[in-house]
Amino acid sequence: MERVSFAHMEDGTADDYRIIGEAVKNSHHLLADELLDMVQSTEHAEQGIQVTRFEHALQTATLAFKDGETEEMIVGALLHDIADNISPYNHADVGAAILRPYVSDRVHWIVKHHGFFQTYYYAHFQGRDRYARDKYKGHPYYQDCIDFCAKYDQMAFDPDYTETMPLEAFEPMVRRIFSRAPNFDMASESNAA
Repeated sequence: MERVSFAHMEDGTADDYRIIGEAVKNSHHLLADELLDMVQSTEHAEQGIQVTRFEHALQTATLAFKDGETEEMIVGALLHDIADNISPYNHADVGAAILRPYVSDRVHWIVKHHGFFQTYYYAHFQGRDRYARDKYKGHPYYQDCIDFCAKYDQMAFDPDYTETMPLEAFEPMVRRIFSRAPNFDMASESNAA
């Protein structure tokens, strides 16, 4: 593999940045495998719920699939908690950032805000406002996020749910979504280089 000539970015040349761009582009195909491995790695993460985080991801995606959601939304449902083990207090932001260059504004917004919208189900038990999500009333995806939480996310903690699809059923969808050319207008500014 070609390597850049610089040790400090400020010393880089146009050719150096071409090398980096090609290396990133050539490794892009590994992203789907990395994400599928991350989902699989939650197989033993329980966090006090009745199913593993892996089972929760599969149930959420299955419910979205059975409801006829778009492929983007199904993949978003599968990956919505992908960062829960490594970033539990802002996992929704991390998951949404991963999805951002590959999905629509709608799917990105729903994944980004699902953690906050989920507080509707428990905030009042902690002395907080369960209706805090209403600050987003009027946003085009406000109701979509409520629906995602109500129909898929909060419903996917069921140890007796028998229709859960296996990860292999979602693998082609993940591969299709993450084989798209990233939309750099949607990517964060920190990754624009």
